Amino acid sequence: SMMARNLENTGFTCKKCGGEVCPVTNGSYRNHCPFCLYSVHLDISPGDRESTCKALMKPILLTYKSKKGWQIIHICLECGVKKVCRIATNTNQPDSYKALAFINHCLIGEFK
Repeated sequence: SMMARNLENTGFTCKKCGGEVCPVTNGSYRNHCPFCLYSVHLDISPGDRESTCKALMKPILLTYKSKKGWQIIHICLECGVKKVCRIATNTNQPDSYKALAFINHCLIGEFK
């Protein structure tokens, strides 16, 4: 619902880099830091905020789906669960292209 979406779309201070993150302005909701791209394991299902884990989630891979566009795959550093979320574009504080490029740069480095 719109009410739930408004509750989800709140600003926060990033637990990884300390960045001050504003709510998005593109009708979606913010679920990761636009500066370092880290997330926090808050959800069991998208947007429900029902997870008791609350650990940091590291961005490990960029993937592309024709219907959803570019997405970041995060892995929880505590319990290992993987989550997929769209990158934040067309909004205030869009995701850092440098940080997005760095995800795949690190991945490429592992295959050398």
